[in-house]
Amino acid sequence: MDGIASDVAVGVKRGSDELLSGSLYNSPNSGMSNGTSNGSDSKKLRVEDRMDAPPSRVLHIRKLPNEVTETEIIALGLPFGKVTNILTLKGKNQAFLELGTEEAAMTMVNYYTAVTPHVRNVPIYIQYSNHKELKTDNAGNQRAQAVLQAVSAVQSGGTPTSGSTASESALTPAPSPVLRIIIDNMFYPVTLDVLQQIFSKFGTVMKIITFTKNNQFQALLQYNDPVNAQQAKVALDGQNIYNACCTLRIDYSKLVNLNVKYNNDKSRDYTRPELPAGDGQPAVDPSVAAAFSKDSNSLLGKIPDGVLKKRVLCFGGEEDDCVMPVAGALSPLSAAAAAAAAAGRVALSGHSGASGVLLASNLNEEMVTPQSLFTLFGVYGDVQRVKILYNKKDSALIQMADANQAQLAMSHLNGQKMYGKIIRVTMSKHQTVQLPREGLDDQGLTKDFTNSPLHRFKKPGSKNFQNIFPPSATLHLSNIPPDITEEDLRVLFSNSGGTVKAFKFFQDHKMALLQMTTVEEAIQALIDLHNYNMGDNHHLRVSFSKSTI
Repeated sequence: MDGIASDVAVGVKRGSDELLSGSLYNSPNSGMSNGTSNGSDSKKLRVEDRMDAPPSRVLHIRKLPNEVTETEIIALGLPFGKVTNILTLKGKNQAFLELGTEEAAMTMVNYYTAVTPHVRNVPIYIQYSNHKELKTDNAGNQRAQAVLQAVSAVQSGGTPTSGSTASESALTPAPSPVLRIIIDNMFYPVTLDVLQQIFSKFGTVMKIITFTKNNQFQALLQYNDPVNAQQAKVALDGQNIYNACCTLRIDYSKLVNLNVKYNNDKSRDYTRPELPAGDGQPAVDPSVAAAFSKDSNSLLGKIPDGVLKKRVLCFGGEEDDCVMPVAGALSPLSAAAAAAAAAGRVALSGHSGASGVLLASNLNEEMVTPQSLFTLFGVYGDVQRVKILYNKKDSALIQMADANQAQLAMSHLNGQKMYGKIIRVTMSKHQTVQLPREGLDDQGLTKDFTNSPLHRFKKPGSKNFQNIFPPSATLHLSNIPPDITEEDLRVLFSNSGGTVKAFKFFQDHKMALLQMTTVEEAIQALIDLHNYNMGDNHHLRVSFSKSTI
């Protein structure tokens, strides 16, 4: 695939991260050789196929730029799950990042296999570590631990633990709930709505005022709590909104409360949607204001359809290739892809002319069908056509509605287990999947799903756009008939070949969470039971959940 470094490290030789042995556990900076710069010892590494290296929730990150901060390293992992520990080896330009679960680490490696990660515009390399757990001496790693505590608290919706020596030494109390934001290198438009989408990740945004001062776009943004302002400043200061541009410079304002008179594209009070628009300013739709006033679950937040009439994201490494206007709301990227792109840490491969066709290989040719591929890949986009290759039945071409959906499906499904085999998903050189000539029997290997009623994303503004998650052992069930019991569903999902580990009805009993023993079992259950007819025309809807029971 164009734009992807050929030596992305997705596997590691045994012992290649022995930097963590011995005294390093007790002193993160001891034994470092300044003679090794920018990961030049990577020559010792044997880059192997990711499938040959055992997955671990500890990831080894190489070739980091000299000036990298702990916040930037932690930010690489945030879109994929909880980050539980970090160790930086600045003399080696390397770091170790521990995620909360092995599944989160696998999703992160899978994603960055397809999309070369960048920190400060420098390509970096991420691979599994041989260590299953990261042991660090907090006393010698205070700054990193404090940043980790603040950023992790944001992710879990909490606040940093007070009284912590590490926290107090690195994070002073926020003097104000109001942040002053300056945008440097503003090559592309940054709107009030863009700021709200990014900053709402860190707490409830109450008010925003935007203005131009000294020929620079600036903003004042007020949270409901100074702690949220502190967390946002720690995590976002110095980050790019778009790839290689629109850098956030954040400081505390001397103001402690903003007085907003109008709700328009220059200022907004999310607590008072009834405010007038002001002379000559476009008014804000009340439903949009209400949607934006709610906390969001990803860095880019919830984007009501049509709010952003023009939006630019960088989709490639070359400057000439990276402008891609998107009409209406943002394309339905995953929380991971969108968050990473928004913070300028990665550039999504390809550009506006990229293909929407995927090649899936290492399939179980005895079990796989066009319908099963349609159902699984349909979690991440609207599958148009599927063709299992006649002469190579362990491979298939899958045409998605567009290149963004293809990228999303690839990042989530590459390396997952389907019918007992770890599947490979890559971008295909084909622009479309050809249907067989009329009258030609291809044994049902090709199927056209263009007009399928089961497409999840054909309706503009569908809530499905906000509920795209990596494959997980926990499934979200909806459209459950009122007379169906927990036991009914447990039996149904057990019959798909797995074991139901936990179950929880939502209050109205129309939806539920159901946890299988493994991700593979959940994938199988979703393939088998999505759109299952429960009677009285109630077709069960199944998707992956970010929750656990």
